[in-house]
Amino acid sequence: MRLKDQPVSQRPRERLAALGADALSHAELIAILLRTGLKGANAVEIGRQLLQKFGSLQSLARASVADLQKVRGIGRDKAVTLMAAFALAHQMARELQDESPVLDHPENVAALLRAKNLVKNVETLQVLCLNTRRRLIRVDEVTDGTIDTLLVHPREVFKSAIAANAAAVVLAHNHPSGDPTPSEADIKVTRDLIRAGQLLKIDVLDHVIIGRATPERPKDYVSLRELGYFYA
Repeated sequence: MRLKDQPVSQRPRERLAALGADALSHAELIAILLRTGLKGANAVEIGRQLLQKFGSLQSLARASVADLQKVRGIGRDKAVTLMAAFALAHQMARELQDESPVLDHPENVAALLRAKNLVKNVETLQVLCLNTRRRLIRVDEVTDGTIDTLLVHPREVFKSAIAANAAAVVLAHNHPSGDPTPSEADIKVTRDLIRAGQLLKIDVLDHVIIGRATPERPKDYVSLRELGYFYA
C-alpha cells in the first residue's frame, strides 16, 4: 500500500510529528528521508530492504552512494540524502563527545554527580560510561536501595556500557548518612565488577562514593582506587 493511501495516523511523517522520533521504527525514519517509494514497494518497505541488505544502521551509514544505489528504488538523490543524514548524525555525536566532561579523576566524578546525589535518601548505584578518551557518554542508575542488601548483577551494570560501546566505566554511589567510607559490601561489589569487566574487556576505572563534607572531613567523597582496593 502506498503511504499516501494509508490512514493519516499511520503515516511516518504524521506519526513522528504526533509521537516523536522514538515511536518510529528505523525503516519508518529512513522512509521519511526517502520520501517516495516505487511501484510495488512504498518508502517504508524500501527502508526495510536497506536494513536487511546492510544488516545494521552502522553498516548502512558506512555505505557509499554506489552501494546504496544497488538497492532497487534508491537513486542517486536518495543515496546522497541518506549519506547526508548519517553524516550529520556523526558530526553531532562528535560534538557531544567533545563537549562531554573528562572523568579522569574522582573529583571530576564527584563534581558531576554531587548535586543530584545530595538529595537522594537511598543508596543509588550509578554507572558512568566513558569513551577511549575518558569522556562521558552516558550515566545510568542501576539500583536503588542499600548496596549491601541488593543483588548487584554484572549484567545490569554492564548492559548500558555495552549498548553505548563504552571503553570503560566508573562506578559511583551515594551514602545518605554522609560518611563516604566504603563498607565491606562496597569493596566486595567493586572487586566482583572489576573481574566481570575484565571478562567483557570493559575497564572499571574507579568506584567513587559520595557523602557530605564536614569540618572534620572536608572531602565529601572517597575513591576506592585511591584507597588501593583496585590493586589488591
